Amino acid sequence: MQINFFKPEKMLQALCLFGLILTSLAAGATPKIQTWQTGNGAKVLFVPADDIPMLDVRVVFDAGSARDAGISGVAVLTNGLLAEGAAGKTAKEIAETFESVGAQLSNDAARDMALVGVRSLTESRYLTPAIEGLKQVLTQPDFPQKAFQRELNRMKVAVKARQQSPSAIAGEAFYRAVFGDHPYASPTAGTKESLQRLTLDDVEKFYRQYYVASNATVVVIGNVERWQAEEIVKAIISPLPSGKKAPALPEVKPLTEAKKIIIDYPSAQTHIFVGQPGTKRGDKDYFSLYVANHPFGGSGFTSRLVDVIREDKGLAYSVYSYFSPMREKGVFAMGMQTKTEQTEQALSLLNQELKKYIDEGPGKEELAASVSNITGGFPLNIDSNSKLLEYIAMIGFYDLPVDYLDHFIENVRAVDIDDINDALKRRLHPDRMVTVIVGRQSSSQ
Repeated sequence: MQINFFKPEKMLQALCLFGLILTSLAAGATPKIQTWQTGNGAKVLFVPADDIPMLDVRVVFDAGSARDAGISGVAVLTNGLLAEGAAGKTAKEIAETFESVGAQLSNDAARDMALVGVRSLTESRYLTPAIEGLKQVLTQPDFPQKAFQRELNRMKVAVKARQQSPSAIAGEAFYRAVFGDHPYASPTAGTKESLQRLTLDDVEKFYRQYYVASNATVVVIGNVERWQAEEIVKAIISPLPSGKKAPALPEVKPLTEAKKIIIDYPSAQTHIFVGQPGTKRGDKDYFSLYVANHPFGGSGFTSRLVDVIREDKGLAYSVYSYFSPMREKGVFAMGMQTKTEQTEQALSLLNQELKKYIDEGPGKEELAASVSNITGGFPLNIDSNSKLLEYIAMIGFYDLPVDYLDHFIENVRAVDIDDINDALKRRLHPDRMVTVIVGRQSSSQ
């Protein structure tokens, strides 16, 4: 039976606009987010955007690899199998369902979250099949044995490929050293050992536990009215059991001492990561650290690290730093690649610049330029529905204030040098950093 989300007089003739990318919101304007909760416990965030007749729906679950519970890779595999068979349809038939109406299905899993979503035109003849297809993928996955074995084998091949990549080797070693026994330490796509023992039963159990309404955040953005958004969400979410929200993750433990991990690998360049646990979403120091990182190593070719290590000394082509906030503290990381014979010089200079920056902070001109750059570019970060979707999903998933975007610019502008200096000294500890070096090791190392 076709679900008609739209009154006939509201339908838009949109076929000619099929190939258009979602257009900008009004320049400088922040969206007004409407929120409610479904009867079975899902959180909903809705933003009407009537520029063109398209709709984005994303359902986000607290079902990332942090929930793997010792079977690394199960979250990623579960999410990846959703579209491999559902409601008796094959993967090919599912794909054809979306393609026939010009809709795009998306799914992904990371450390904190897993998501399933669709983008569609809003005319009923296109939207109704797209929403029905999303509902089937989300609520009626078949988890066929053949697809399970195929995707599991593909993941095993990917593990072997990562073992041939010095960058991947360095990244995985870095996360293990920074997070220790925390769930964030494990590779999202599994390890050789975990994939050997991962079963279809593990996938089905993971789905039943985490793909439930109480563990879901639904984001709807596009050219629909509130009543229409409510009907769409109801159609997708009502078949899910209420279930339980995932339990709180353990806190990330601070490092108590410096760690240096050297991995010999016959690569053309040496890959270096240096860092520690950093900050999490909603952290009181978030804006101070975010602004602080911009002139240090987060602004590309205009950052201090690039000026000193690349431009002045010629020790690396790419050098950077970043904070990666998650539900619990994500990493603060500095990274670069350098010639093997320059490794110690480059690493020493990287650490010197960090200590100097923590001691002194940014200069007034550096800070002013960074604030101007961040605030000036902010409207471009939310100028399309696809970009806005990422922000709204983040706000909902991490329980940030619904007016987060309204106050983003003023929160950035409110950061001053004293705030930065205070936050850096309290939060970054050069004497307790993890250092990971992957490359061809000389006898001196």
